[in-house]
Amino acid sequence: MNHSYPGTRVALIALLALVLQACSQDEARVASSADADHAAPLWTGTELLDGETVEFPAVLGEKPAVMVFWATWCPYCKAFMPYTREIQKDYADHGVQIITFNAKERGKGDPRAYVESLNFPMVTIADADPIAEQYGVDFIPGLMVVDGRGEVVYRRGWTELPAGQKVAQQWDSEVRSALDETLGLGSTSAP
Repeated sequence: MNHSYPGTRVALIALLALVLQACSQDEARVASSADADHAAPLWTGTELLDGETVEFPAVLGEKPAVMVFWATWCPYCKAFMPYTREIQKDYADHGVQIITFNAKERGKGDPRAYVESLNFPMVTIADADPIAEQYGVDFIPGLMVVDGRGEVVYRRGWTELPAGQKVAQQWDSEVRSALDETLGLGSTSAP
């Protein structure tokens, strides 16, 4: 005797679809985090403010760096960039630098004026779309930490949080944790 219940079959198919979707999302998270612990691509760029040539990994001076791909029109970038000033200040004794890349600008803003308004020492690479492409930065801000050897030790994952203080604080915490681990500090450098 075959008792087939159409509602049960539909429920099982829906459950299977949810399980497969969850697995796909986990695989996507693993794939994006797999970018960490790999050598960062080599690049040469032009510093936005002084026109000097900058080469990676020489710019590191064997010290870790926070790398941020940004654009003037990006609300997530505007929320996070002030945190880079504090990271720079808090990790200055360890030689950590902030290296930023103006990418995906689309002619909508004045990158020079924006960098000058931030008013703290950082390396800023102009017209960095080719470098963003090398690093697989599809969405900005592209945010990562590299160690002194040029290995990517942190790369921000996808978020559904809206632009603003909450997501900026989350990224600040993640960057600080990566720097602390890279420098062997534990979690002592957070403000």
